[in-house]
Amino acid sequence: MARERTEAARQIAELLKTAREALGLSLAFMTRLDDTTQHLEVVESALPLLFRDGAKRPRANSFCQSIMDGKLPAVIPDVTKFPEAMQLPAARMPRIRSYVSVPVVLSDGSVYGTFCAAGFGADKQLSKRDKALMEVLSQAAAMIIEPDFRKRELHAEIGHRLGPVIDAGGPVVVLQPIVAVGTGRRIGAEALSRFPREWDRAPDVCFAEAHEIGAGDRLEILALQRAAAHLPEVDGYVAMNVSPTTLLTAECLDLLGRLPLDRIVLELSEHQQVEDYDLLKAVLAPLRGGGMRLAIDDVGAGFSSLRHIVLTQPDVIKLDRSIVTGVGADPVLRVLTKSLVELAAACGASVVAEGVETETDALALAGLGVHHGQGWFYGRPGAASALRPSYALRQPILDAPTATSSNHRVSSPTP
Repeated sequence: MARERTEAARQIAELLKTAREALGLSLAFMTRLDDTTQHLEVVESALPLLFRDGAKRPRANSFCQSIMDGKLPAVIPDVTKFPEAMQLPAARMPRIRSYVSVPVVLSDGSVYGTFCAAGFGADKQLSKRDKALMEVLSQAAAMIIEPDFRKRELHAEIGHRLGPVIDAGGPVVVLQPIVAVGTGRRIGAEALSRFPREWDRAPDVCFAEAHEIGAGDRLEILALQRAAAHLPEVDGYVAMNVSPTTLLTAECLDLLGRLPLDRIVLELSEHQQVEDYDLLKAVLAPLRGGGMRLAIDDVGAGFSSLRHIVLTQPDVIKLDRSIVTGVGADPVLRVLTKSLVELAAACGASVVAEGVETETDALALAGLGVHHGQGWFYGRPGAASALRPSYALRQPILDAPTATSSNHRVSSPTP
């Protein structure tokens, strides 16, 4: 059965059809070359039963390789006139007797493959003009295939990089304390994934890359497993991050169902859109009924957080560091933070500020009604053994807010 062509392949086929008809030859095709193989990626032929997309030939003894090596000219009107050509397998079967081949060159100068046309009879009319036409068509082909080729190349690089991490059981997971802003008492910790430093990529970028190649759910679940392994080592809750798509997988739900739900705050990232909120709520209902608390992460960083909050009614709202950093000195950030604190109060949710790095910001957040803080001001991510019961505040914070309650939900994460 012939494989279905992509849109790019259909466009290439039109170029090949133009070449075949303009030159009056029986066969036109575009190849991709690797170290050993000539892959006939798209074929336009008067004999479709003999020549199909996806066929493979050894590269070393092909017409294209001999032309690239300078052993044969790019335009061959009569193959029988060239002893070198008559030694090639294609000259014997299927008895190629005329041939034109030009390289397909990408924007960086690398050769992707070749753009070719062939006939089963000699054609003395083939000339340099025909080579020029093929070169123009091959340039058009290069422009069509390059975006998809670069995407495949990128995916291969991502897979090569992430593969060992996945095989090793997932990323390293460290814990960062989450404390009450008024007392410094640690109420929980967030599990944070760490990837090799030499990658120079933030964790959210690594997870996004994994999803791009279809390995995102697996990587997230491995990170959840490593986060859950910390539960016996620490008191309080452990906040774990998950994307909406991974949460809906059977493997993720099975893992969560085996954990002590009353010690878990599940942070739902707002960077990923939710396609079906009814389904999401249905999946979350038994977990929340078992004591798990839901947090909306990165609130204020993007477009979907308010929709997440309204439609999921979370127990915790986590303010993104982009609106926390500098809040002590920026009146606009204070207004924005105060509005989100009021929204959380209306939903019966507690508020955690992420990225708290200075005493000035910590004091301002407390004054704005934020319940809990997380950031270098309190403690950096590290091993579970490094967590402490409390973290000294550099200046006493009076009249710290208390989390409001809401119906049957526990709105303030407590140990």
